[in-house]
Amino acid sequence: MPASDTFRVLIIGDIVGRPGRDAVTAAVPELRASLGLDLVVANAENSASGSGITPRLFREIQRAGVDVMTLGDHAWKRRDNLDVLRKEERLLRPGNYPDEAMGKGALVFDAPDGTRVGLITVLGRIFMDPVACPFRTIDKALESFPDDVKIRIVEIHAEATSEKISVGWHLDGRVSCVFGTHTHVPTADDRILPGGTAYITDIGMTGPYDGVIGRETSAVLHKFLTSMHATFRVADGNARVCGIVVDIDRATGRATKIRRVDVPVELEGSPGGGVPAAPLHRAGGDA
Repeated sequence: MPASDTFRVLIIGDIVGRPGRDAVTAAVPELRASLGLDLVVANAENSASGSGITPRLFREIQRAGVDVMTLGDHAWKRRDNLDVLRKEERLLRPGNYPDEAMGKGALVFDAPDGTRVGLITVLGRIFMDPVACPFRTIDKALESFPDDVKIRIVEIHAEATSEKISVGWHLDGRVSCVFGTHTHVPTADDRILPGGTAYITDIGMTGPYDGVIGRETSAVLHKFLTSMHATFRVADGNARVCGIVVDIDRATGRATKIRRVDVPVELEGSPGGGVPAAPLHRAGGDA
């Protein structure tokens, strides 16, 4: 039986390359213990050299304490992605890709304490791949969830803030949390909507912040300044675990608190970019 009426989940943003994976390994076990987390969710679509995931990396992130992972528009960037989607139930790809595509976009599963949780992930359509309507895709997935699944979490992986915010309002009162990913930049609009849905436009990335959204600065500047091709390698300085902690009432599925997290992690061998590890950043009240 759960020890508390509150279900607490940590959701972390796009894990980028080795710095992101190492930051997860360093920080997540301590966060699970210190915050009394019941569930950890992560977007892992950038975990393999900045794009995609492999079976080995899925297991590595899972061993670090992440219970379930999602992919976004990089779901098909590696052949390895298909192997993981085929074999691992707790890896989701956007649900508004065609039904024939490998994997699934919604899942009902048991958290470590036995609490049933529903998770849905979709892509936005503005400046993204041509996919089915994210709003209708989510509605359809929610209809398939059993009534006893009170804790329902939705990810919108999208470019446009207006589209993400609209998804939040569309689902207010029907799900526990709507969080945005993809831009790799955390936003400061974490709040609980009137119907009891925790919302944030983007939870940011877990990876190296001394670069351009996780990539080495010099190559990105070369591309912008010359319009010439450049190889975007993963940066390696100032690794951070970013995301949110959400408290949810187990009986109603309504969120009672949302806080942003920003945990600097000092990684061995990080040239001048690592910063000393610091306590959990708390926004909007104590965790």
